[in-house]
Amino acid sequence: MISERTLRYFLQIAYLGTRYHGWQQQQNAITVQGVLQACLSQILRSNVKVVGSSRTDAGVHARQQFVHLDLPCTVAADCLHYQLNAVLPPDIAVVAMRLVKPTVHARFDALARTYEYTILRCKTPFQYETSCLLRGELDVHRMNEAAAILCRKQDFKGLCKVRVDDAHFLCDITEASWSVQEERLVFRIKANRFLRSMVRVIVSLLLKIGQGKLSLLAFEALIDQKERNLAVSLVPARGLTLTQVIYPEAVFLS
Repeated sequence: MISERTLRYFLQIAYLGTRYHGWQQQQNAITVQGVLQACLSQILRSNVKVVGSSRTDAGVHARQQFVHLDLPCTVAADCLHYQLNAVLPPDIAVVAMRLVKPTVHARFDALARTYEYTILRCKTPFQYETSCLLRGELDVHRMNEAAAILCRKQDFKGLCKVRVDDAHFLCDITEASWSVQEERLVFRIKANRFLRSMVRVIVSLLLKIGQGKLSLLAFEALIDQKERNLAVSLVPARGLTLTQVIYPEAVFLS
């Protein structure tokens, strides 16, 4: 609870998720949230908790993740920013630190989130940790036709792993498309919220469409039946990156 002696800040962070068991803190597992909280607690010599904008799965990366935390008014933000980057491991970085309104919530006040999934068409050692290698021909046009179907749907219970705390399965997808970028094939999807493993399930199905193993009608039926088909596999987590989280500009005070 925020008091008159504390201020709420947003930390914008980026991380390579390869060696982490996801964002959310867990017992007996190294997570991004756990490492960040430990470093903050070490610097401030008190128990610090942070709340993230998105709960990325094990092995998933983030170019832009936001967290909120409450700090004593006496803490110098610029100094803390520098100290955090000095003690955080090389695969986690604080990009920015901004003062926000005291009631702003990193998760619930986000307007939209964007993820990208990267497919490599030929082997390269330089992008291995952030992409998935897939050879063979793909019908990108048909994959984009299927991606457009997502923007016409709202209930995605059939395309996710169900969490016990999921209140509903409604998502407003405003963008979903594939683009060819030299040797890479990138899927970009933007929505107000995402369900657990939802993007990795979607990418797996879209790739099957591109390979001619699934029709557009069958894909739409999988969405409409609102029941997860356990035969649908997940694409590897390393190809998925949280790239952007959008907030109303009014939440920021600095």
